[in-house]
Amino acid sequence: MLLIFCFLMGIANFAMHKAVSESGHPFVEETKRYFSPHFSPYGSYAIELVLLIGALWFANDGSLAIALTYGVYTAINAVATWLLLSGRS
Repeated sequence: MLLIFCFLMGIANFAMHKAVSESGHPFVEETKRYFSPHFSPYGSYAIELVLLIGALWFANDGSLAIALTYGVYTAINAVATWLLLSGRS
């Protein structure tokens, strides 16, 4: 069950990541200019993937703490995405 929970949160995180990346928000565009010379354009997706794989790995071993931590991470991403996309930031 933890594995499915983390997998669904991972899908949500990637969807939010894509929405924010394509939003054109000035903060996001400034961050892209800073990281582009050092990472590929998809470097932030790679970081997101590593976090998801780690959460799935620990969830597969039955670690409730990691699943809850990934849930908190997803909730923080949701709030940040809402703030950026709604123009409140």
